[in-house]
Amino acid sequence: MSLMLTNLPAGYHDNPYPHYAFLREQAPVCAQPDGSFIISRHADLDMIYRDNARFISDKKKVFTPKFGTDAPLFEHHTTSLVFNDPPLHTRVRKIMVGAMNPRALASMEPGLVTLVDGLLDEMEGAGEVDLIEAFAGAIPIEVIGNLFNIPREGRGPLRDWSLAILGALEPQLTPEQEVRGNKAVLDFVTFLTEIVADRRLRPGDPQTDVLTRLIQSEEGQLSPVELYQNCIFILNAGHETTTNLIGNALWLLDDDRSARKRLIEEPKLIATAVDEFLRMESPNQFGNRLTTEDMTLHGTHIPAGTDLHMSIGAANRDPAQFENPDVLQLARRPNKHLAFAGGAHTCVGLTLARMEGRVAIGKFLERFPKYEITSGATRAARIRFRGFSKLPALLG
Repeated sequence: MSLMLTNLPAGYHDNPYPHYAFLREQAPVCAQPDGSFIISRHADLDMIYRDNARFISDKKKVFTPKFGTDAPLFEHHTTSLVFNDPPLHTRVRKIMVGAMNPRALASMEPGLVTLVDGLLDEMEGAGEVDLIEAFAGAIPIEVIGNLFNIPREGRGPLRDWSLAILGALEPQLTPEQEVRGNKAVLDFVTFLTEIVADRRLRPGDPQTDVLTRLIQSEEGQLSPVELYQNCIFILNAGHETTTNLIGNALWLLDDDRSARKRLIEEPKLIATAVDEFLRMESPNQFGNRLTTEDMTLHGTHIPAGTDLHMSIGAANRDPAQFENPDVLQLARRPNKHLAFAGGAHTCVGLTLARMEGRVAIGKFLERFPKYEITSGATRAARIRFRGFSKLPALLG
């Protein structure tokens, strides 16, 4: 058994974890046909995340043959925060960290509670519902839309644009995905151009309005391209991963009814439970780094300029780091999972994501403690992100 990202084995999307276990045990540095490698052990990923000199995030070399330098997807994915190193990464991250201050997050929680209660009210008495469409996917769109103060009537296309742009990060890019992704970037920039122009004339409170803060930054004025593409990145990152967190958690709790019963009886466990859901079914399954020098890891020579696929899903079930890693333990402590990456690129929105998960999952269980996932649950057929495209359930 091995794992080739461009030729996945049958059943991979339903259950990749046996393949990850093989990688950790037998091929912790797993060669790919294109010269890249999969890295799967927790200690190795942790080391790479913390070493910004030998492992960089800049992806121009990788994305040039994939997208072409004139493509909208190339401009987006080589300008956004996640695929950049200092100085751009430092400038944009500092702005975003400031915008995610405790005051801003505290001010968002009452609105989040109201939003979740409203969605639960809409599902009441509906019988069978798709938990992705009706609940998990609806929450981050509103939360991130509010964070940017985007007019509610303009939020409709955000989910489809996000899926198209992030879908283009898959190891194998189909012509259809490429066309959809490039169009989504162009449409997103057009959408933001009008909003940015209006916000320049009528700025919001920079303590709670991320877009105003990005525009007015004193850390170094962002160019129009940097501004638009990092707005797109924040909107996309906050949407896809949180949708997957909530959907994956509800699936896990349906699969493990004893854990669900315990969480209902001990609701204060929700804080540690959210991190355990993130560990067990990481919304983001793979990250990437590029080596800057020749090195040897576990006896394998890795040349400078090599693309490394960092298997977060494998690392988060590494028995060298986690006791009984394939068992859901709601009160697991410590829980040094890598669902939010690590080092200088630790997810800026991790506190917001945890808050969304805590409120959404906790309130859902209060309202529908006897829900049941029905046939038709469909995993999104993607490698980089792990979640459901459909998650039908009877609410009871």
